[in-house]
Amino acid sequence: MTPLYQVILKLLNARKKKVLLFAQAALPESQYPAFRQLFLDEFGKSGLEKELERVLAEKQRKER
Repeated sequence: MTPLYQVILKLLNARKKKVLLFAQAALPESQYPAFRQLFLDEFGKSGLEKELERVLAEKQRKER
């Protein structure tokens, strides 16, 4: 992991926690688990985080 990726991930995780808290407060209890799963699929380790890591690794390889 590059230092830039780690910084971005830290910022992203802080925002994800806030969004999940907002959703938990706003959604009916029965809908929150589905929202959480979809949100983390898109923005978590198998979604945006994975794509971001790939893009930054490609950029780093090209700069060498």
